[in-house]
Amino acid sequence: MAEVFDTQVLVIGAGPTGLALAASLVARGVDTTVVDRQAAGANTSRAAVVNARTLEVLEDLDVSRRLVKEGVPAPLFTIRDRSHTLIEVDFSTLPTAYPYSLMVPQCTTEQLLADRLIELGGQVLRPKTVTAVVQDDDGVTATFADGDEIRARYAVGADGIRSIVREQADIGFSGGVYEESFVLADVRLAGAAPAGEGILYWATAGLTVVAPLPDGVHRIVAPATEAPEEPSGEFVQRLLDSRVGAGVLTVTDVIWGSRFRIHHRVADTYRAGRLLLAGDAAHVHSPAGGQGMNLGIQDGVALADALAAVLAGGPDALLDGYSATRRPMAREVVEMTDRLTRLATLPRALRPIRNVAIGVLGRLPAVRTGLARRLSGLVSR
Repeated sequence: MAEVFDTQVLVIGAGPTGLALAASLVARGVDTTVVDRQAAGANTSRAAVVNARTLEVLEDLDVSRRLVKEGVPAPLFTIRDRSHTLIEVDFSTLPTAYPYSLMVPQCTTEQLLADRLIELGGQVLRPKTVTAVVQDDDGVTATFADGDEIRARYAVGADGIRSIVREQADIGFSGGVYEESFVLADVRLAGAAPAGEGILYWATAGLTVVAPLPDGVHRIVAPATEAPEEPSGEFVQRLLDSRVGAGVLTVTDVIWGSRFRIHHRVADTYRAGRLLLAGDAAHVHSPAGGQGMNLGIQDGVALADALAAVLAGGPDALLDGYSATRRPMAREVVEMTDRLTRLATLPRALRPIRNVAIGVLGRLPAVRTGLARRLSGLVSR
């Protein structure tokens, strides 16, 4: 007698990756259960960029147009030394329906993905904390802190850097942690704040990202040796004055801020039998270039394709193909963001030399075009 499963796919984690995966599966008619340990979805912005390739892969879910409606298109990305432009990356000529970086808070992206999942007939069970995940030849049994169990044919860990699925599957997570802390803050600014442009300031004093978000808010990201856990307006102002220029931008309000350390790690494999990984459970890296959430969402849609095909009778090797295809992409992103982060955190004495070299490279059309394709994610088509 055939075993009866509670669900075909159990998705653990309801961030952007898990929601994109679950919505894609439900849209394909796959019985899917999503659980998350948090009582409610994220209400902070964290990741703030949705790139062109992610918007392309979300089109079939009817999420892209909703994101575009809520976000701020930024067709330009520049690297500057104060007021001097070193490199200008123009997305407007890229061969895509989305020739820009879409600036939108992660909480909005999550909410739109969750809304679409519900429209398709899915739901997220909260709060549900997984304590054990055990697989056998036929399926996976997940045990929860409240004593419940769910039996599924496959389980996916979309549960972040401290993934219990990765831990229970005994999958290694190779890499390390950068020494410097980073400050992230969403602020209101007065002065010459960019409207349709993300700017990376490479100053002798250190790196700072300034990028627009909806409702007149701007995202600030900067490495800082003595970063406070919750950066004040005065702290952010000192960063801007020393790295952008005194009096160029004035912080009038801090909406949200945090301090974080950056890991750079990739899972040794994305699959161990019936357990699979996606998003931050599979790869984490520097926020330089705004690639993390995008890579995770694309993982989710790609894994949904593979799982739906296998559950419909396709070869099990499709799941190995998912790991074999997505893992090298993550390694490339980790390597790229590692180079950017190490350049950004060079010793102070070397930073002027770095800025001159970047300015020379920035005059080469091939460099600008290559950066546009990589930052937009179109290289992964």
